Amino acid sequence: MLDRAFPPGRQARTAYKVRGSVQPIAALCFAAMEGDTLIGSIQCWPVALTDDRGTAHPMVMVGPVAVEPDHQQGGIGRELLGHMLEVAAAQGLDRAMMLIGDPEYYGRFFGFTAERTADWRLPGPVERHRLLARGPDVPALAGMLGPDPAAG
Repeated sequence: MLDRAFPPGRQARTAYKVRGSVQPIAALCFAAMEGDTLIGSIQCWPVALTDDRGTAHPMVMVGPVAVEPDHQQGGIGRELLGHMLEVAAAQGLDRAMMLIGDPEYYGRFFGFTAERTADWRLPGPVERHRLLARGPDVPALAGMLGPDPAAG
């Protein structure tokens, strides 16, 4: 489904490099089904901003949020993300979340902004205005974003 929902070459994108080879956070991964057919999914990953002093600041990387092309624009992605945020809040996992995405959409509906991400470095190219975060523990520090070293 991810290959149909996203353009070719998605594995080479910076988001894949940020999360590296860590396993997703199972408690924050969900699927949307239509009968027995998968029509949407959301995954979240343990990442960290390692500041210039070497301290890792754990965060949850949101995405990909994927919806089958013939089901897009129907609110499925928004429902998946909303549900994930509710579960994350209930488990205390919503204090520092980040994603790479459309600032208009993720800001308006979910409160993600680029306010604290200006000094983050990534292992690949990124449009700075699309590097978004939310939560009271999001670090506004200079550092490198990558897989959370504590996640193994």
